Formats: sequence, C-alpha cells, structure tokens
Amino acid sequence: MRTTLITLAALAALSMPALAQETRTITDDLGRTVDVPVDPERIAVLHDKNLGTPLIELGVLPVGSHGRTTTEGEPFIRGSITVTGFDFDNSNISFLGTNPADIEAVAEVSPDLIITSTWQNASVDRLSAIAPTVVVDTTERQTLGVFPLLAEATGTTERLARLETRYQAQIDQIQRLVNTGDIRVNVIQGINDGIYVQHTYSALGTVLRDAGFKFPPAVDAIGVGGAQTFSAEAMPELDADVIFLTYRTDQDQTPADARAAMERLFPGWCETLHACREDQMVILPRAEATSASYDALMSLALVVLAATSSTDIVSIPE
Repeated sequence: MRTTLITLAALAALSMPALAQETRTITDDLGRTVDVPVDPERIAVLHDKNLGTPLIELGVLPVGSHGRTTTEGEPFIRGSITVTGFDFDNSNISFLGTNPADIEAVAEVSPDLIITSTWQNASVDRLSAIAPTVVVDTTERQTLGVFPLLAEATGTTERLARLETRYQAQIDQIQRLVNTGDIRVNVIQGINDGIYVQHTYSALGTVLRDAGFKFPPAVDAIGVGGAQTFSAEAMPELDADVIFLTYRTDQDQTPADARAAMERLFPGWCETLHACREDQMVILPRAEATSASYDALMSLALVVLAATSSTDIVSIPE
C-alpha cells in the first residue's frame, strides 16, 4: 500500500511541472522512444559506477543514485570519490538502494528524468510511471560508449566533446613517445576458479587498445566486449612484456592482495610470467582501472605512459 501511495504522490507532484516542461524525443538502448526534458533538473541514476560517475563528469549532479553498501551497511558510490570527489556522505545525492533499486526511494526524490541500466533489476514500467526513463545498455556500450546517450539525454554534448578532445590528446602523446605496436601488454585478474581476462579491460583496456599496444593472441581471440576465465595452466598464453593487475580498494585490499590471488592460483606464478620476472608488473586500484570516467582514462593514460616510456622494456621472447 505504501508503495502505491508514494508512487501516486510522486506522479501527482510531477504532473503539473511536466506540462510546462519543454521535451525532446530520444531512443534508448531498448529501442524505446522517450520524451525527456530539454533541461532536466532532477535526475535519478540507477547504476553508480557506469552511469552516475559519467553523469557527474558531464556536469550533472543527480538527486539520487544507486549505490553499494559496506559490511557495516553504509552506502557509497563505487569508485566515485577518487574520480569525481562526490559520494553520498558529502553531497545531496540520495541513496536509492542497490539492485534492485528502491522504487519508493526513487519516487521520493521527485525526479524529472530517470536513467537506468539493463543491469539494474528495478522495473522499467514502474520507473516510467514516476518519470521519463531512459535505459542504457551498460554491458554492450562498455566504458566510453555510455557517454553519447547520457550526453544526449542530459543536453551535455558540448561538455562531452571537450572531454573527448582532451582524452585524444593524451593518446596522441603516448603514441608520440612510445612505439606501442612493439610492446605486448595484458590485464589479468586472479579469481577463485582461474585467471579472468577481458578483451578490453574497461577504462584501462580502452587506453591500452586506443594507444595501439599489442595483446596476446589468446586475448584478442576473446572478441570485442567479451571476457574469459583461463585455467592456471594457460598462464603462459597470457604473458606479455608489461602486465597490469588490479585490486579492490572498496574492500580494503592492497597490491599485495592482487599478488596473493595469483599465488593461490599458481604457486610460483611470478617466475612463470616474463613480465613479473622482469619487474614489468603494474598493480592498480580496480575502481579507477574500471571507471566509466574520462578523468580516470586520462589518469590511466599517464600511468601507461610512465610504465612504458621511462625504462627500457624487456620484450618477451618470441
């Protein structure tokens, strides 16, 4: 009953302003045509890392966001504080639940636009009864792919163009200083049942591929947008001149945890991998390495430049 009452109240509150709002039509990733406000003022976003952070970077502070919770139950926006400086505890962004999002909480922030993800389980029909709802396929679009639809929905295409120009300048700089086509790289992650590898490891993988670095054939064979878990025995197929590992700061991990995860899978792994033997491993926080953020991309570009240009890279034997 309470859900029904709040939803109806939200609709009532929104109905009069909506009549006065100028709208335009866009098509979301479900193929739905959605009439969105020309100048949305109260946006609720239902994927923190892959939609919320990009929105903030586009200059749009949402009134509410999906989030995660710590073991103590405290909500946080994954990866946002180190990339944007915003989180629930230092802003007016309301916590809208995890997955599925809390429909009542969404209604209570009275949004004039809701942006959700195909990953999010909250009902699109119920969300659309509160405010115009745009669905973004965060899996298919990958790291940078979410930005064009977000910019279109929020009227921030000029801001996006500046971010794109700045990022391309960073890639051009790497290519000017490094013979990227001569260096093989990889990003690997030790998990319970093997070595997790993506064709393009989110933001970090995007920088590496955009700059023109080579990857092991086994990684290229995964296919764009795909991922694969390899057995420990397949580790030599994943070797490279420079290898990147990641760890989770939101779980209080350190670089030692990334190394320990690999050691559990394959004792003596460092002696097996050329990159580790030659001290050409780079270990990074996973939140930044996987952030859907141009600021993260540009920071990662500097890390990649430092890792591949400041020393003589020892190439893996062919």
